[in-house]
Amino acid sequence: MVNAVALRDDAGAAFPDLLNPYPTVFEQWNAPAAAARGAGLVDESGGRWRATARGRALAARVRREADAYLAGLTTIPQTDLRELADVLARALDAIAASPVPKDHMLRTRYAAGDGRIPLVALENAVFGLWQARDDCHMSAWREAGLSGPVLEVLTRVWRGEAPSERALAEKLPQQRPADVAAALARLRSEGLVREAELAVTPRGESVRRGIEDETDRRFFEPWPSQVGERHEWLVDRLAAVNEALRAAT
Repeated sequence: MVNAVALRDDAGAAFPDLLNPYPTVFEQWNAPAAAARGAGLVDESGGRWRATARGRALAARVRREADAYLAGLTTIPQTDLRELADVLARALDAIAASPVPKDHMLRTRYAAGDGRIPLVALENAVFGLWQARDDCHMSAWREAGLSGPVLEVLTRVWRGEAPSERALAEKLPQQRPADVAAALARLRSEGLVREAELAVTPRGESVRRGIEDETDRRFFEPWPSQVGERHEWLVDRLAAVNEALRAAT
């Protein structure tokens, strides 16, 4: 709770904006929010939560301790690690300069660690790209006229994850069954989900596939060609880092 709030700016955020736009149920935040407020780490006004000075200090301390831990890990040669971070940072900077709406990317500046540490610099770049991918996806489905919860229902149906509406609702505990039913009713009225079975129509397939393709376009199109040309090296070095981290845990 504290870290999620601390990643926002001083304007604060309501529960629906703290993590992702797909749930409709937020009661699970009540207990940690009350505990954090009781500890003087967050405050709330008008439904918007803000980190207090004490909360931000705690988040900063956690970040410093994480940086110290990462600085002590051995993965791949430091020169490769630094170069890997620099190359991916160029991709992130290119997306940041693109017209993609910035929802999650704005959080990266609050989450960034000490970039002088090569592994932390890599974490900064990877985290930023993860947030950028979210922004590209969100802007793609919003442009398609969908909300987060409705998109989540369409995605599960598109993937064929549930044989019935009841099973679908059980797979989406972050939404109320009534919300899932309302989303299905909307998707059926728009010709995206079949009436007689839990499956997408040809139009639903086209719309959902189009969202994924548009997400990829918005995410990858801004990347400098010099980054794309090094894709084999990037994959190799990232795999080596992952393997080293796996061995260290």
